[in-house]
Amino acid sequence: MTQKQLILLQMLVFVPIAFIAEWLKFPSIIVFIASGLAIIPLAAFIADSTEAIAEVIGPSLGGLLNSTFGNATELIIAIVALRAGLVNVVKASITGTIVANLLLALGAAILLGGLRFKEQSFQPTVARINASSLNLALVVLLSPTAIHFTSTGLQPTTINHFSIVAAFLLLFFYGLTLVFSMKTHKSIYQLRELEETNLDAVESDRHKTGLWKSVGILLICTIVLVFVSDTLVASLQEAISTLGLTDLFTGVILIPIFGGAVEYITTATFAMKNKMDLAVAVAMGSSLQIAMFIAPVLVVVGQLMGQSMNLDFNPFEVLAVAIAVLITNSISTDGKSNWLEGALLLITYAVVGTAFYFHP
Repeated sequence: MTQKQLILLQMLVFVPIAFIAEWLKFPSIIVFIASGLAIIPLAAFIADSTEAIAEVIGPSLGGLLNSTFGNATELIIAIVALRAGLVNVVKASITGTIVANLLLALGAAILLGGLRFKEQSFQPTVARINASSLNLALVVLLSPTAIHFTSTGLQPTTINHFSIVAAFLLLFFYGLTLVFSMKTHKSIYQLRELEETNLDAVESDRHKTGLWKSVGILLICTIVLVFVSDTLVASLQEAISTLGLTDLFTGVILIPIFGGAVEYITTATFAMKNKMDLAVAVAMGSSLQIAMFIAPVLVVVGQLMGQSMNLDFNPFEVLAVAIAVLITNSISTDGKSNWLEGALLLITYAVVGTAFYFHP
């Protein structure tokens, strides 16, 4: 058992602590923190079991499984929050996760990797494709704001109708990216896949012998995550009031950190092992999953729940995403990175986070 797995197992103690704290009516801030810490190991075990299953069932179904469960934590928390009517928090968590993946996760990876290696390289073609796809997501996020600023007497149903159409278009394009990466242009991604396979051959063989164990872990952790997310969301509003924070700051900064902590550590670990291809793929790929899979799914689910979930985001949130996308694209197109670029991304995230903290 690795040190990482041991730490994650120890962190599972926060699962019963969260439930007990809620049952005993502890202060909401304690329930909120315990629930957030409980989510971290559950998210890690879901990610590990998904990866193990994907290795057994093959690249095509495996890619689809990873796409579905790659951001399962964010999706479950968001659906639970939608059910509670916290639409603005859900929207903030979507934009916050994209910003955190591009600035915090990738920035930390590039900085830590750059401190060990003078210059690191990654597949520039894949980076350009991801950058262009992020630009498409940005266009969709900007469109409702543009409609508002160029219209008078706009009916709320107009944005809802636009969001439904845009959601299905994004899901369609996301499906095309899966076909592109797993079928028609698989060779572009082959080097990264081979490297990962060769380095983890022993672990892969071990995973293949424990398929049903991985399926069981995935199901159990997913079910527990639903209840923990319910506890987190139930304590959210009162915890926000206690801390004196806004819904905007909580959704954009705090929730993405709880949901993506393991992913951020994984990205940094890849970079420190000089596997920058994987680090960039995880950070940018996760942002694409949020923008083109999770967000559209939440729009559809929200409409079915009768909640006013659409793609009309706070203009300040859209600005933050635009900043993250533009600055990430500007440093990733050459396929090379150094520690100063990592520091640049982290400082940008700190500035954006500070702005959200002081935003009224």
